[in-house]
Amino acid sequence: MAIAKAERLMNLALCLLGTRRPLTKRELRGSIEAYLEGTSGPTAAGDEAFNRMFERDKDDLRELGLVIETVEGLDGEVGYLARRDSNRLPPITLDAEEAAALGLAAKVWQQARLAGAASGALQKLRAAGMPVAEDPYDTQPQSALQPHIPVHEAAFEPLMLACRDRRPVVFDYRKSNAARPEQRQVEPWTLECWRGHWYLAGWDRGRSAERVFRLSRITGRVRLRSGAYTAEVPDHSTVRETVESWAGETATGTARIRVRAGHGYPLRAKALTTRAGDDGWDELEIPYGHGLDAWLVEFGPDVVVLAPDELRADVVERLRAVAKG
Repeated sequence: MAIAKAERLMNLALCLLGTRRPLTKRELRGSIEAYLEGTSGPTAAGDEAFNRMFERDKDDLRELGLVIETVEGLDGEVGYLARRDSNRLPPITLDAEEAAALGLAAKVWQQARLAGAASGALQKLRAAGMPVAEDPYDTQPQSALQPHIPVHEAAFEPLMLACRDRRPVVFDYRKSNAARPEQRQVEPWTLECWRGHWYLAGWDRGRSAERVFRLSRITGRVRLRSGAYTAEVPDHSTVRETVESWAGETATGTARIRVRAGHGYPLRAKALTTRAGDDGWDELEIPYGHGLDAWLVEFGPDVVVLAPDELRADVVERLRAVAKG
């Protein structure tokens, strides 16, 4: 059975690489003998079996590194192809320092869904003669440095795949000042981790603008859609710079806030001055920049803004919006 599946995957890959135009599922089914033999003919049960087999095979080929494009035709029917220029790599040359950096980067994912992909990538580099010597998942690591990026959000994996395959997505997103989530249609560009939180940058179709989304605010399931992107993907997206502006990192002044004792540790880490109170509250002076009000709202009743007045008014307005639902 393993040989039969490998032959089926090879035939599918050859079809996708050999075509000059996108091929529909129907055309692929008629071109690959294994699909005709294994799906019981053109019946409802046979169609369902073929769809399941085809989706698994397509995912397996993508896991192996084949870049498969999904294209929606003028008649609305979806087709698939693998362009040769997208699946051709130049010779890879790494020096010892670059190889060591790749090995260290692979360790980041050893507790995540990408562990297998990272390990497989290093094995391919070794097979190509690259000097990647140590196993990043060895139970007796030689390096004292153990990097780790947490991936707790269920939305991470489908968004990672959507970024890789350039597929639009739909998900429900709850803003910090909103009581209920709103549906967003997004063309995802890139994911980035900043201060322990994952963020997605992409093109929001509903707002016709670039947006950054915090994954922990995505509710429900991320649904992948077919079709091409409508906006050009930039060479560089300012995920971190955008998030920093939300958090007041690009400060233009200072703000005074009261924080309940034992709470608000991220705010305390940013404090320029701290004065302990005897009433269970501490007074902090923190950098004040664009978007600080949205961040302070997240701390709820554990933070009270003292100054400036415009920041206090913005926070109160956001809290009222949440209370109204």
